[in-house]
Amino acid sequence: MFAAILDTSVLWPSLQRDFLLSMAVEGLYRPLWSDAILEELRRHETKKIVSRGGKPVEAAARADLLIEKMRLNFDDALVTGWEGLDGSYGLPDPDDEHVVAAAVVGGAGAIVTDNLKHFPGDHVPAHIEVLDAKAFATNTADVDPARAAATLHVLSARHRNPPRTPQALLTVLVDRYGMVDLREILEPVL
Repeated sequence: MFAAILDTSVLWPSLQRDFLLSMAVEGLYRPLWSDAILEELRRHETKKIVSRGGKPVEAAARADLLIEKMRLNFDDALVTGWEGLDGSYGLPDPDDEHVVAAAVVGGAGAIVTDNLKHFPGDHVPAHIEVLDAKAFATNTADVDPARAAATLHVLSARHRNPPRTPQALLTVLVDRYGMVDLREILEPVL
C-alpha cells in the first residue's frame, strides 16, 4: 500500500486532518509520522485550543487525547529509527530534516506538507514526492472516488455540532483548504 508521511502542517487543521486520516481508514493509503511530528502536533494543537478560549490544562489533555487516538487507530504509522539520518539532507530549515529522515526510513512515497518551500526537490530523495494537502487529497481520492466519498459520509455522521452533510463538508474542504480539484472528483459520486 502506498505510504505517505504527514507533516504537522497538514495534521494541524482539524477537518483537513480528519479527512486525510479518514481516507487512510478507507484503505486509500498508509499514513506515517514520527514522534517528532506528533510532539509538534501536540504543541500546536494545545496552542490552538488555548487561543480559542480553552484552559491550558484542558487544552493539553485534549491534545494528548488526539495523539493517543492517532497512535491507537494507526498503530503501524509510527516510524522509528530515523534519527541517524536527521541532518543529512541540507534542507533550508534544519528543523524539518526529521520529516525527510522518517519518510526514508518508513518507505514513504510522499511527504505531505503545506510548507513546500521547506522541502525543495533537490534536497529530497528522488523517489519521494513532496505534495501539499490539496494535491495529495486529490490524487488519493482519484484512485478510488467511491471510497473517498465514503470518507465524507463517515465524517458527516460524526459532525453533530453543527451537523454537516457530505456535500457541506466537501464545500468546507474547498473553501477553507483550496481542494477545488477534489470537488470535481467527489461531487459525481456523492
